[in-house]
Amino acid sequence: MATATYPPPPPFYRLYKDYLQDPTSAPEPPPPIEGTYICFGGNYTTDDVLPSLEEQGVRQLYAKGPNIDFKKELRSLNRELQLHILELADVLVERPSQYARRVEDISLIFKNLHHLLNSLRPHQARATLIHILELQIQRRKQAVEDIKRRREEAQKLLKESLATLDGH
Repeated sequence: MATATYPPPPPFYRLYKDYLQDPTSAPEPPPPIEGTYICFGGNYTTDDVLPSLEEQGVRQLYAKGPNIDFKKELRSLNRELQLHILELADVLVERPSQYARRVEDISLIFKNLHHLLNSLRPHQARATLIHILELQIQRRKQAVEDIKRRREEAQKLLKESLATLDGH
């Protein structure tokens, strides 16, 4: 029985055989997917929207609305988390069989913290991009200054060389 090490190429490779002679002979790429699609059995969407906690079936512990003070809410949830962890430790010492409700409360706080942090991701991405671009601008300005400095040094050396040659 003969087996091949690699499978044969897909049949659509023939569509590109004249590409080097005529690049317009190749078919156009498929249009980008918009909306929802299925990949490996899971439903996905191209809309990059963070679902609300209510859509996920989780109770929201912080204020609702577009003007959320993220710093204040994160601090508040962090303090609440610390309190619940101390209560969990107390419950585990005093009444170990009643820990489940405390763990659920801690899980709810973590979900709210996670959602708040995820809602800051676009701001973080924008700030990171701005920082990268500022660094690129700074590096390019330094490169231009370095080129100018080296050009001036080269011109100075040429003038000195010409003066030396004219002097002899």
